[in-house]
Amino acid sequence: MMSQTLYLKYRPQKISELDLVAVREVLEKVMKGKSLPHAWLFSGPRGTGKTSAARILAKEVNGNDKDLNLEIEVGSCPDVIEIDAASNRGIDEIRELRDKIKLAPMRAKFKVYIVDEVHMLTTEAANALLKTLEEPPAHAIFVLCTTDPEKLPETVVSRCTRIQFKKPTIAEIVDKLERVVKGEKIQDSRFKVQELEMVAKAARGSFRDAIKILEQVILAEKPAAEVLGMLESADPAEFIKILRDED
Repeated sequence: MMSQTLYLKYRPQKISELDLVAVREVLEKVMKGKSLPHAWLFSGPRGTGKTSAARILAKEVNGNDKDLNLEIEVGSCPDVIEIDAASNRGIDEIRELRDKIKLAPMRAKFKVYIVDEVHMLTTEAANALLKTLEEPPAHAIFVLCTTDPEKLPETVVSRCTRIQFKKPTIAEIVDKLERVVKGEKIQDSRFKVQELEMVAKAARGSFRDAIKILEQVILAEKPAAEVLGMLESADPAEFIKILRDED
């Protein structure tokens, strides 16, 4: 029995481990530059590694201290604050952020604010965030993550260094799955390249979904094609269509 989901177990922990080649190359180039952007915008489809990259960035800007890195990875670092804008989308939450951001970091060099699904903020909250982005304290860095950047005010986007997370290629997903299979020391004909390609295609451009499907194949102890057939037959959209058609 697996003690930890494979997606979490094989989540990238440094820039060189990022699954999207283009994102990896851009981040490496920017981090080698002379100036460090104080605001970033990671945009792209779900499951492409935006939040993982944000946490890696938090570690990079703070010097990759081992103890600090561990705290960031498990979400216990007081200087790396993750905010889910879908749940905390109002002006009060952003005002609280603006008040607390003035305080110096407790342990790290930089306070890093990771705002997930930032496009969900209300107009008032987005405007309040903009003021913070325009005049940030020297010790603060923002990483805004979104699946829908078109809903963000252009003024917010213009203040950020933008990195586009595009849907991975089948080859990139297969490469990730091969690393998981190798890491789990699995030697099984069910996990040859052809089978992994089937899993990659079924994931529809999401590393996260691909690893979840792979995990189901491992646990089911059945061929990938058979497990994928079971998943297809349980598709919620298809089920709703059947109900609608009174079939």
